[in-house]
Amino acid sequence: MKHRFQYKETVVTVICDDGLRGLAFDALMEARSAIESKIAEDPFFGITYDPYAPSPSDDDLVRRMCRASVLSGVGPMAGVAGAVAVHMAERLVEAGSSCAIVENGGDIAFMSPEERLIGVFADHPVFKDLAFAVSSDRIIGMCSSSRTVGPSVSFGSSSISTVVSDDVILADCCATALGNLVTEEGALAPALERIGSIDGVRGCMACCGDKVAMFGELPEIVPADCSHLDPYGGGAGDG
Repeated sequence: MKHRFQYKETVVTVICDDGLRGLAFDALMEARSAIESKIAEDPFFGITYDPYAPSPSDDDLVRRMCRASVLSGVGPMAGVAGAVAVHMAERLVEAGSSCAIVENGGDIAFMSPEERLIGVFADHPVFKDLAFAVSSDRIIGMCSSSRTVGPSVSFGSSSISTVVSDDVILADCCATALGNLVTEEGALAPALERIGSIDGVRGCMACCGDKVAMFGELPEIVPADCSHLDPYGGGAGDG
């Protein structure tokens, strides 16, 4: 079943087994509560663009955001969408769902043994009607950042930067870091190598100007009708 939730600034699309809609929404609220509590305790957590070290007293989800922040070199809130998505996916898997796909503003927590198409929405002609063909028997992250599409904050010039990792929050933070590093076409190769070499990153991709570059292992890219994708979704969505 496919569900769509909107709560404040969070807009999430979920694909899971029938009967789990309520659990998915509860998980969304749990994740938001943990993150909002941390921000109330330390407002700096919510605004810094610098790495933020984890504290043993933090909620586990917040600690995971902090660890990803330190590994990727960006602020912890760069991983907020991925944190919400992975918490929801983990709760669905714990409840026995045969698939758990959560898309939160272009950041995706994905678990589906059946192959699915993850559409690529980018302000770039190379990515017109293309998608990643993805299957996984465990939760993985496929997260995107863009300077030209959606509300993401990016200091670079990449029309889309996508990172795949077994750690969804790390993928989210690294997508932001990659987007920040791609300031021009000539920066593509060093930026991809730097992010792709972070422990836990499977592969990454970015495009800038007329060039597209990839590093590491990425799912197969196949033709697909992506005309239905939300251009404000941050780069990728379930297709």
